[in-house]
Amino acid sequence: MTRSFTLVDVLLVLVFLSNAPWAARGNSCCKQTNSGEIRPHSVSITEFGAVGDGSTLNTKAFQNAIFYLNSFADKGGAKLFVPAGRWLTGSFDLISHLTLWLDKDAVILGSTNSYDWPVVDPLPSYGRGRELPGGRHRSLIYGRNLTDVIITGNNGIIDGQGEIWWNWFRNGSLNYTRPHLVELMNSTGVVISNLTFLNSPFWTIHPVYCSQVTIQNVTILAPLDSPNTDGIDPDSSDNVCIEDCYISTGDDLIAIKSGWDEYGIAYGRPSTNITIHRLIGETQRSAGIAIGSEMSGGVSQVYAENLQFSNSSTGILIKTSPGRGGYVRDIYISNVTLVNVDIAIRFIGHYGEHPDEFYDPKVLPSIGRITVKNVIGENIKFAGLLEGIEGDKFLDVCLSNITLHGTSDSPWNCSYIQGYSDLVYPETCEPLEAIITPEHYSDCYHLSSHLWSSRNQNRAAWLQSW
Repeated sequence: MTRSFTLVDVLLVLVFLSNAPWAARGNSCCKQTNSGEIRPHSVSITEFGAVGDGSTLNTKAFQNAIFYLNSFADKGGAKLFVPAGRWLTGSFDLISHLTLWLDKDAVILGSTNSYDWPVVDPLPSYGRGRELPGGRHRSLIYGRNLTDVIITGNNGIIDGQGEIWWNWFRNGSLNYTRPHLVELMNSTGVVISNLTFLNSPFWTIHPVYCSQVTIQNVTILAPLDSPNTDGIDPDSSDNVCIEDCYISTGDDLIAIKSGWDEYGIAYGRPSTNITIHRLIGETQRSAGIAIGSEMSGGVSQVYAENLQFSNSSTGILIKTSPGRGGYVRDIYISNVTLVNVDIAIRFIGHYGEHPDEFYDPKVLPSIGRITVKNVIGENIKFAGLLEGIEGDKFLDVCLSNITLHGTSDSPWNCSYIQGYSDLVYPETCEPLEAIITPEHYSDCYHLSSHLWSSRNQNRAAWLQSW
C-alpha cells in the first residue's frame, strides 16, 4: 500500500539535504530571476475568508483573491500571501504579474474530491488525455497565456494529496486523465522556487508551450511506488533552467517532452535550450534524466550537469518509438554520479503506447549527437542498454571519461547504434568502439579541442581509478 509523504517526511529530507556534502550551492547557471521581486500590492488569503484548518474548502477564497489582484496587473503586479496553516482548495487559476507566496509552515492541500479539479480540453500536441481518451482534470495550480508569474515562498508546501488519485488509477475507476500539481501553459517569464511539492496525482510540475522558465531550489517528493508522479516535465518549452533541486518520486525525476505522435508532429513546437544543473534524487521505477517518450515535436540543446542519482532504476534515459517522428539531438550530459543504479545509460527505440490508431508507424524519430561524459558509478548492474531502431540507427552517440563499477558479466548491450567512445570502463560495445579524435568533434555534441589537449592527463587519472 502506498503511503503519502507527510510533513514529518519533509522535515527529515530537509535536514538530510542541509547536512549533505553537496548542499552548498555554487554559482547559478540560470539567468537572474526575480523571485524576490517586491510587488507594490499584497494581500493575504485570510482577507478573503480562507480558513487554514485543513478541512475548510478555500477554492472560492483563492479565486476571489486572484480576481481582486488582477486589477493591479498593470500597476506593477501583486502578491498573494499564504500564511502558516493548512489551506484546502480545489483547482485555481493564476494571473499575469502575480507572486504566489507560501510562508514557512504554509501548506496548500489539494482537495480529495475530483469535482474540485475541473475537466479541461486535452493538449493539442497530445490529441487526448495522456491516460484516457477525452479531456483531463486541470492541475491544482493552473495558468495559461500568462507573463511574469512567480510561485515561491519560505519553503512552504504544496501537497496534492494524490493517494486517492493513485488508487483510482490502479482500480481503473477514472473517467479522465489525472491532474498535474502545477501546470502553466503558453506562458512566459515563469519562476518556481523555494518550495516543497508533495504527492502529485500525476506529473508534478508541467510547463507546456512556455518560454523563459526557471525552477530553482525546490524539493519534490512522492512515494517511490506512486504511479507516474514525474518531478519536472518541460514540454514543448524553450529556455528552461532547472537548478538545485532534490526529487524523489515514482517516475522520471525530469522528463523532457514535446508532444505525442501525429498530434505532436502537427503542433510542431520543440523543447529546446533546456539547462539542468545540480539535481539530486532517486526513482526506483524510471530515470533521473529522461527524454521522451513523447518527443514528436523535437527535443534539442539539452545541457545537464552535476547530477547525482542513487537507488534508482536508470540514470540517463532516451525513449522513443516508431510513429513518434520528431528528433532528439544536441544533448550534453556531464558530471554524473550514480550509486546503486540498475542501468546507467539506456536508450529504448520501442517504448510506450500510441494515442490512437491514426499514428503512422513508418514515421521514425531522428536521434543523434548525444554526448555523455564524466560519469562515475558504484554498484551498477548494467553500464548501458542502448537499443535503436532497425533501419533508423541512433547516430553520433559519444561517451567520454566514464567509469562504472558493476555486477554484470555483460555490462553493455547495443543494437542499431553508431558512435564513439574514449576512456570508458568497462569497455563499451562494438558500435561505440571507435575512439573520439579531433575529427569527430563535429559529430560529438559540445566536445571541443580542449578534450584532446587534456586527453593524456585524463587517461592517466582514469587508469589509476580502477
